[in-house]
Amino acid sequence: MIKVLGHPACYSAPSQFIGQFRKPLKLAVSSTTLLSVPTIDSKLSSTTSFNCFSTKNDNTHQSSSQSFSALSDDTPWDSGNVWSNMAFYMFTLHIPLSFGWLPVVVEILQEPILNPQTEAISLLLAQCLELIATLLLLKYTAKPEYEFMNFFKVNELSKERNWLLASAIGFVFLFALVVLTSFLVNGVLEPKVVNNPILKEILVSSKISKAACFLVYCIITPLLEETIYRGFLLRSLSSSMKWQHAVLISSAIFSAAHFSGENFIQLFVIGYALGSSYCWTGNLCCSFLIHSFYNAMTLVITFLS
Repeated sequence: MIKVLGHPACYSAPSQFIGQFRKPLKLAVSSTTLLSVPTIDSKLSSTTSFNCFSTKNDNTHQSSSQSFSALSDDTPWDSGNVWSNMAFYMFTLHIPLSFGWLPVVVEILQEPILNPQTEAISLLLAQCLELIATLLLLKYTAKPEYEFMNFFKVNELSKERNWLLASAIGFVFLFALVVLTSFLVNGVLEPKVVNNPILKEILVSSKISKAACFLVYCIITPLLEETIYRGFLLRSLSSSMKWQHAVLISSAIFSAAHFSGENFIQLFVIGYALGSSYCWTGNLCCSFLIHSFYNAMTLVITFLS
């Protein structure tokens, strides 16, 4: 407060009044007017000083909050197309390919139950198709002046931040959060010995199944989900609202898109950690690397459990 009061800009208006009242007074000026001078000076000084102090604090708070995010306000997609694109992706690509693909394969092959290797290869094919279709969707709904290769180009602020270091810190932080939420969830629900028995059956079936699972969970799926939920949705939302709110909304949609009620909290935590890392670095490689390593860790734990 003392530093602000000493700032010249805060005292510019009162000093003019003080200079005027220090001029030689005529006999016509009464003592009442003289006594009111300090009162006027005090009010003006305190009011001006308070305004300067408040403005400085508000600007500091806003700049520190916004400086966390390295994402640009300019995005390749119009704000009016964000939710229509997400709806098209969700109901035309994500749900049919992620949840309706295997029943189609069963009908085509005329097999009531798919063997693990066929299921793994089918899952890989479905995720590849979803990734390609998603990239085409984003390409043809982008603004004409944006080229496809520049969709996720980093800016100058992003180049100043070490995304590899942020990936390492983000992965450790994410792992700690998941462990914590696991203890909390297990305190309410009955813990499971194997988180995904179907996935474990696929992993132990053959080397081809292991390779297919690695490609799906560690490369294709992280690339797909980071592109649509962080690169497109989070980036588009952050251009029209605070980055914290954008991360919350995108994380909730990311979690809900998995259609897993018992894992909703953990998926939300994962989405929030990935979104925050993307906001800070402005580099999609950071959230992709964290996502990929987390899925790889999940595969190893599932295989060894």
